[in-house]
Amino acid sequence: MTNVPVMVDAKVDTQPIPLGGVAAFESIKQLFTNGGGWYNVNSAHPFENPTPLTNFLEMLAIIVVPMAQVFMFGLLVGNTKHAWTLFAVMLGLFMLSFAGAWYFEAQPNPVTGNYASNMEGKEQRIGVMNSTLWATACTAIDNGSVNSMHDSYMPLAGMMPMWNIIVGEMLFGGIGCGMYCMLFHVLITVFIAGLMIGRTPEYLGKKLDAWVATWAVIGVLIPNAAILLPSALAVMVPQGLSSLGNNGPHGFSEILYAFGEGANNNGSAFAGLNANTPFYNISIGIVIFIGRFIPIIAALAIVGRLASKKTVEASAGTLPTHGWTFGLTLTGVITVVAALTFFPALCLGPMVEHGLMLLGRTF
Repeated sequence: MTNVPVMVDAKVDTQPIPLGGVAAFESIKQLFTNGGGWYNVNSAHPFENPTPLTNFLEMLAIIVVPMAQVFMFGLLVGNTKHAWTLFAVMLGLFMLSFAGAWYFEAQPNPVTGNYASNMEGKEQRIGVMNSTLWATACTAIDNGSVNSMHDSYMPLAGMMPMWNIIVGEMLFGGIGCGMYCMLFHVLITVFIAGLMIGRTPEYLGKKLDAWVATWAVIGVLIPNAAILLPSALAVMVPQGLSSLGNNGPHGFSEILYAFGEGANNNGSAFAGLNANTPFYNISIGIVIFIGRFIPIIAALAIVGRLASKKTVEASAGTLPTHGWTFGLTLTGVITVVAALTFFPALCLGPMVEHGLMLLGRTF
């Protein structure tokens, strides 16, 4: 006996859509950097994000508190010039990631005949520019809300949100955690610069020693290791490969993104990977624990050490922590540390995929 499909003519003139406290959830998820929405497709749904105006207001809600906390930090430590330098570094790196994502996403895809900008995974009312701006905003700040599908981005455009996440989401970051992730790099920069000029490193009137430098490095490198090591394990075992939506370099990008957002408290995804499996539930859960608690321990260890030291007056040998020189040095340290850590992985993922895409290969 063969199975014969049953064909039924049915007229459907209504569509049930669940309603609820969408607006209340929206303000909470954006202002307080959560990202979870009422509808499964999040801020791509017209009931959560109906117009370009609401799109702008929701993006503003994502970034306004994390941006404000940088200035608040300057007021608390009595050094607003230093705070504005940190703000400039964060904003500059954020704008570079947005410019890169927008440029590559606006390019025609040679695989599809070099037609216009890539609109796969995006809402027509939002468009390419607002989609990539949201993608970089919600990954520079640890807010998992999305208004487009990151997994559908062009390879190098998708690398920009991934980069924002894996560097520690310190480009303003979430409420509080963005600042202490940035301050780890500030302390490393001050320590390196002090050694280069032959001066005892000082930060905000406190002498820095090996204890502070060690914990700053731990706060940076342990979350990075929590991304790379399980990503390597996932591509070596069948349990990690069995739930991939794509093979090749794009599949690796999905895995790297999944562990990156777990370690750095984001919540967005390259959703071609089904992470709802025992392997990924357990491994990402462990990564979440390591990536979020180890930096907190490091920050408390540094604060305790600095609190026990006497404040010293600035002298002619004190390295200024404001101005273009310090800002560019800090930018260089952030870029070099992240590049040395993640460049091989990014080569195996989005960079290789981009080159193969130009040759007509898809995954």
